[in-house]
Amino acid sequence: MNAIIIKLFLRFGIGLGFLSAVADRLGLWPAEISAWGNWDSFLAYTGLINPFIPKLLIPAMGVIATAAELIFGICLILGFKTELVAKLSGYLMLIFALAITFSSGIKGAFDYSVFAASAGAFALSMMKDKYLELDLLFDKKD
Repeated sequence: MNAIIIKLFLRFGIGLGFLSAVADRLGLWPAEISAWGNWDSFLAYTGLINPFIPKLLIPAMGVIATAAELIFGICLILGFKTELVAKLSGYLMLIFALAITFSSGIKGAFDYSVFAASAGAFALSMMKDKYLELDLLFDKKD
């Protein structure tokens, strides 16, 4: 497999994963295949994996995480600021993996492959060559 295909696979895999999670918490996936199914269930899970955060702040955390996933997902798919967004995505997923690990054990983080997705995002952030990315339109190399 060459670098072009690997980079596209990482961009689309991570980007679509973020967008799928956002769609799930907004109730856009059918109930029989949904992880949360609605916003309230998502916030309950957010509170479960972040027991150290005051309950009053959980809705704000949910909005921030959802906005980040939506923005990161779109940017990765379009190839906009790919290196930066991939790095931020890696940190976001690492925080998520650690929250799962410290609240309910490492098995959940492994079962959902969050550490692997985080590592993939960090690897993507190190891939400098650009393929089918909006970044190509904005980079001015002489």
